[in-house]
Amino acid sequence: MSLTNRILLAMVLGISLGSILEIILGNLDTETQLYGFVYNGLVMGVFDVLGRIFIASLKLLVVPLVLVSLICGMAALGASSRMGPIAGKTLGLYLITTCIAVTLGLAVAIIVGPGNGVNAIASVDFVPKEAPPIKETLINIFPTNPVAAMAEGNMLQVIVFALLVGFAMTRAGEAGERLIAWFQDLEVVVMKMVGVLIELAPYGVFALLTKLFATMGFGTIFDLAKYFFTLLAVLLFHGLVIYGLVLRTLTPLSPAVLRAKMRRVWAFAFSTSSSGATLPVTLRTVEKRLGVNKSVAGFAVPLGATINMDGTAIMQGVATLLIAQVYGIDLSSSQLLMVVLTATLASIGTAAVPSAGLIMLSLVLTQAGLPVEGVALILGVDRLLDMVRTAVNVTGDATVSTVVAYHEGQLDEVVFNDPNADLELDSEESTEAVV
Repeated sequence: MSLTNRILLAMVLGISLGSILEIILGNLDTETQLYGFVYNGLVMGVFDVLGRIFIASLKLLVVPLVLVSLICGMAALGASSRMGPIAGKTLGLYLITTCIAVTLGLAVAIIVGPGNGVNAIASVDFVPKEAPPIKETLINIFPTNPVAAMAEGNMLQVIVFALLVGFAMTRAGEAGERLIAWFQDLEVVVMKMVGVLIELAPYGVFALLTKLFATMGFGTIFDLAKYFFTLLAVLLFHGLVIYGLVLRTLTPLSPAVLRAKMRRVWAFAFSTSSSGATLPVTLRTVEKRLGVNKSVAGFAVPLGATINMDGTAIMQGVATLLIAQVYGIDLSSSQLLMVVLTATLASIGTAAVPSAGLIMLSLVLTQAGLPVEGVALILGVDRLLDMVRTAVNVTGDATVSTVVAYHEGQLDEVVFNDPNADLELDSEESTEAVV
């Protein structure tokens, strides 16, 4: 059974068992021994312990994942022979589109209210954090002690430190090259750790949802559906409309042509749920079918697979509002701005692997002063949405690469407008699909 099916099965089993336990608890006297066994022994015992362990595992990987991913991404940027204008335009567009993405997600979630009408009780240990002033937030982004920042889980400071380290390594000659190679090896190990954790996700989903539905009831599933379709609508709008507007506004090129040539990439991204796994197909499509010069495509596409996670940013915006609404926590304007900033920066540190965005979501929730255990509400359907998020991400990689290439004079418009460009790619892909 595939991981997606296992997660979905765990979701169904968790919701079902939790709902049954909620009915049982509702019909039992709180003073009886059976009630104590079910509530204290199972719901707040076994399932709570397993769920907390899974949440702790998510938090465990945040620091190493962000640190290693960003150092390697910055090292790749600095090693580029065309680092100047291409790097600036590429990074700028990636960050702008990500900021638009998370803002769009928050705006739609505020209007739709996917968590309204659902009540949840936060952990007894949870105390909502006071949102610091924006001025202090900006100042505190820059660490005075990077080791302390990593120990305390201050991820904004870790992100800044990682960017500085990655940039410095590209300027350190042979010593820097040795360190870059070491961090690239370390990244492989961290990715494997992420893979192991995601393989255990069904068990975490089962435990977390069982506990939640045992205390909240079956009716929560309908609100989960509202979240699913809200997020799906925002993802499709961003991927099809916003990127189209970016391309049309910044170039005279046709968004319809780009979308037509991205269909195979979308299918591959949807099936793998990984920007990294889709990278070879994306890169060839951008070069051969969209006409982007290899020097630009070879820099912008791999960099985008590392730092351009608009789909993840949208999920973080919508999920943050969902969890805040479910737990009855009102977010101030400064907290919403903090979510935009954190989600934008966190998307840069999100690995190009399936469901890595869940790890970054815990960071956004922590920065916003929301209970991390609220992640359980979305875990069940996240794998399905992750497929769509990946398709959005690779669309952003192709769009930004095309825009930058056009303005740098590195785009072959004849190839871009030719519907028959690189037909052998389609033939190869058709053969692969049959096999």
